[in-house]
Amino acid sequence: MKPKIMAVCGTRPDAIKMAPVVHELRARNDMDTRLVVSGQHRQMLAQALAEFELSPDIDFDVMKPQQSLCYVTAAILEGLDETIAAETPDMIVAQGDTTTTFVASLAAFYRQIPFAHVEAGLRTSSIKSPFPEEFNRRTTGQIAEMHFTPTRVAKANLLGEGVPVEKVVVSGNTSIDAILEVTRESLPFIPLAEGRMLLLTTHRRENWGEPQRSIARAVRRIVKDHPDVFFVVPMHKNERVRETLVGELGGIDSVFLVEPPGYKEFGQWMKASHFILTDSGGIQEEAPALGKPVLVLRNETERPEGLAAGSAILVGTDESKIARAASNLLTSELAYSSMANVVNPYGDGLASKRIAAAIAKYFDLAHNSIPEFVG
Repeated sequence: MKPKIMAVCGTRPDAIKMAPVVHELRARNDMDTRLVVSGQHRQMLAQALAEFELSPDIDFDVMKPQQSLCYVTAAILEGLDETIAAETPDMIVAQGDTTTTFVASLAAFYRQIPFAHVEAGLRTSSIKSPFPEEFNRRTTGQIAEMHFTPTRVAKANLLGEGVPVEKVVVSGNTSIDAILEVTRESLPFIPLAEGRMLLLTTHRRENWGEPQRSIARAVRRIVKDHPDVFFVVPMHKNERVRETLVGELGGIDSVFLVEPPGYKEFGQWMKASHFILTDSGGIQEEAPALGKPVLVLRNETERPEGLAAGSAILVGTDESKIARAASNLLTSELAYSSMANVVNPYGDGLASKRIAAAIAKYFDLAHNSIPEFVG
């Protein structure tokens, strides 16, 4: 009988990073792979899945307006447990650090089913930063039977926590598989203004309120000091994020507040940008694949490889620090080129193939051996 694999996702980033894995698993005829979505995010999740021509086999749609973390956690756990009982999978696979992933690992643990963690081993120095993601991934790491780390640094984190080396595979990050796939073919792109385009994304919970207002003030300073620059700011659906961005940046001619684009369109925006300012973890990984410097709008990052390689600078949320770093990239050709020409430390586009091969090996199925990603 074929092993039954349950791939679980709940948010837009989950969908983007799991899509290449699901495609690789489904390409095999010796495993039965089912895609289950929690609906932790709704519209953005469905949009991302559609762009990769995926539709869920099971969707228990937990999302409701102004949902709390407690509600999301409990609702996903109940929905997943019922699904696991009905589907009886042989392995559950999920990625990253979302509440859906943490709960999927917990549900697997309660049912004594092996759990495979994609994008495993990322760590910061505090369980509260980022919140609640650092808790989610640490707890998931305690449960996982298989750990697919994006880098050797992440592998070392797990080994330092006592995870047996034979349970860890350095796969590279599946986000690189995804961004290379959607940007392989150039789509028509019409810029919103003349000049150099800077792309800004900010949505993380720890940046809500004053940190986001400080980021917005930095944007105002940058466009004032550099008249040839304009910003494109895709606004997260969260109402608190939107309220701050509209209140601080609405009505400025050189700042375009826009609805979140589809992933393929966003990939084209990244390619067309001069550089990117973001508090997103995924964009820290994807931007080097496109040769785009990144200013990281966080005080700490679980992705230190980009800092070490030189593709990213940690600028936090201080208005002056952000503005200075941006101005340096806008005025110094040397500073810009030194960041834009870095070899991507996060992946080579083969992560999903490595993951599918390792899962096949786990079940003693035929597989092609692919060397670990070395960066």
